[in-house]
Amino acid sequence: MLRKLCVIAAVAALAGAPLPSLAQGKKDSVVMGMTLEPPGLDPTNAAAAAIAEVTLYNVYETLTKINEDGSVSPLLAESWQASADLKTYTFKLRKGVKFHNGEPFDSAAVKFTYERAAAPTSTNKDRSLYQAFTSVTAPDAETIVIALKYSEPNLPFLLGQASGSIVEPKSAPTDATQPVGTGPYTLGNWAKGSSITLVKWPEYRNAAAIKLAKVTIRFIGDPAAQVAALLSGDVDAFPRVAAARSLAQFKADPRFSVLIGGSRTKTIVGINERKKPLDDVRVRRAILAAIDRKAMIDGAVDGFGTPIGSFYTPSSLGYVDTTGINPYDPELAKKLLAEAGVKAPLELSLKLPPPSYARQGGEILAAQLAKVGIIAKIENVEWAQWLSQVFTGPHNYDLTIVTHVAPFDLVKLTEPDYYLGYKSEAFNALYQQIMASPAEADRAKLLGDAQRMLATDAVAGFLFQPQLITIASKKLKGVWKEVPQFENDFSTWSWE
Repeated sequence: MLRKLCVIAAVAALAGAPLPSLAQGKKDSVVMGMTLEPPGLDPTNAAAAAIAEVTLYNVYETLTKINEDGSVSPLLAESWQASADLKTYTFKLRKGVKFHNGEPFDSAAVKFTYERAAAPTSTNKDRSLYQAFTSVTAPDAETIVIALKYSEPNLPFLLGQASGSIVEPKSAPTDATQPVGTGPYTLGNWAKGSSITLVKWPEYRNAAAIKLAKVTIRFIGDPAAQVAALLSGDVDAFPRVAAARSLAQFKADPRFSVLIGGSRTKTIVGINERKKPLDDVRVRRAILAAIDRKAMIDGAVDGFGTPIGSFYTPSSLGYVDTTGINPYDPELAKKLLAEAGVKAPLELSLKLPPPSYARQGGEILAAQLAKVGIIAKIENVEWAQWLSQVFTGPHNYDLTIVTHVAPFDLVKLTEPDYYLGYKSEAFNALYQQIMASPAEADRAKLLGDAQRMLATDAVAGFLFQPQLITIASKKLKGVWKEVPQFENDFSTWSWE
């Protein structure tokens, strides 16, 4: 029998046929699937979530670490203390840490990183956070003191995001292609358009605890190809996979774990308020009234989503249900357009990035808008185009569909050049009031007011909070079910 199996294996190998579970190979390597390829590998200078999915806690580290349950623990900082007004934080840094290039990690590197993020030329997606630091001081090599313009109860969480990755000053200019961090992995190879390989860094301070010597990340955008890659064993795990329609098959297959987790992400119809007639709140409310959220959830994400009515998600502090402020009402949509003096048909561009929720959701949105006299002209673009044309400038779009993955990003709506173009002194003042309120109960009440204001102003077409699906080999441990932020912490992964 054994001889027969060996012959079958030899014949299959000669024929180039894949063997079952080949991707598992030796138990110190893993192949993971990802929908999107990152545009670069420096999470401090670009907004794409795919950068964090590859690099966060793997190549780069942050002062703090966000855990699966959303809690925060020490990483490059051993401890921290906050002042009573939550405007000053003192971090004690881990000693003896070095970067991949041999340079020491110390308070000077942290100070450089945060000041670089706040610079006028910075493209850090959270630049406004770092610009709110009135000072970053380094009393000694192991201490960093951050003073803020306003109270920030979430600072330890925010500094654990990819945008807070600590970079080595000398290598920072080339991090996008040659990343240098303090994490357990270094870049092995990047086959553009195909895959990225990370290899274990033997000089990592806790190298013995890192079980995977190599991680290969394959980029597979097509949902059918994602499912096929899992079933064939070509990939061992696929976080945030587009496999909703194949769940029954995976649940019935004893080789797989199916993890359906919550998130703090928000899928919206972005509306460019810089353009007429979209600067008229009546037109924006008409767009929202034309949207059937249930049909969007069913069609764009196969039912795996919770309706939202504002730029905020259920289970977050101070959440209120605002879906009733802009309910589905096509007749109201027509009435609002008429009141705004808009003559049908109103033609608008609809630029859609690659993910299936956007492309499928865009088809549904266009059909819904057509019923009220709005013609949405679909233009499918790649992520690089979407980022350069829609998000970072020149904001050349009317409508778009995108998922925002940052958990605490209300501050974005106060930024004058944010891609939505929302400008409201009332909201800006309310946000400052939220930040100036150390008491959690006060902040919760004010956050409710903020959600209602954004819904009433129809800042965007608020659609749903996605439920995210991860499918992995049952023998692979450490893969997250819950998704407080987009990351894949390979330091916790291991084979059974």
